[in-house]
Amino acid sequence: MSIVTLLPFIVLIGAMFLMTRSAKKKQQAAAQMRNEMQPGTGVRTIGGMYATVKEIGDETVLLEVAPGVHAVYAKNSIGAVLEDSEYNRIVHGDDEDSDSDTVVPDDASSLTEAAEATETAEVEDAAPKADLTKKSDAAEAATEGQKDGKTDGETDAK
Repeated sequence: MSIVTLLPFIVLIGAMFLMTRSAKKKQQAAAQMRNEMQPGTGVRTIGGMYATVKEIGDETVLLEVAPGVHAVYAKNSIGAVLEDSEYNRIVHGDDEDSDSDTVVPDDASSLTEAAEATETAEVEDAAPKADLTKKSDAAEAATEGQKDGKTDGETDAK
């Protein structure tokens, strides 16, 4: 057999090796992260639930979902171990990094007041609108209605 016929098989085996190698690295990193968990650490499960670790067993983890509410999960169900600052920011809404005190209004009045002010300023600055109606047509229609004694829509039909 020549090297040309073996080349596709060699490339295929090499690609499979690289894919399994990267998957093993990801699994090892996840296992190391789970082994470094300690009680009091904030975690996110693979289902997206945030909780605090209370106890760690061989294959299970006791999580405090809410104050006084505990649940037992498999260690494999822990998706991420979070730092304290990140956990507090997500769960409790603490934002220590924010230097500006942004005030969000309860209603939209502050948002519409600025728009109304600019609209009234634009209207005042604009020239008076031109009257585009034809006054001669309106006057002719009125005189025709007076001649016959009929207005638009009236007919002689019975």
